[in-house]
Amino acid sequence: MGKSTKELTNELVRREGIEIIEVLPYEIATIKKDQTTHEVVGPAIILINQD
Repeated sequence: MGKSTKELTNELVRREGIEIIEVLPYEIATIKKDQTTHEVVGPAIILINQD
């Protein structure tokens, strides 16, 4: 069977070019791009891949 989402996330976090943003329970993270807005309610982990 494949890896779990948690295992994949942990593997990506260790790589160069990856930034992690942790959103705690009940926190709201707002991501804006052009005319689009996304709101994420924690708990969540946001990965930014700039590799």
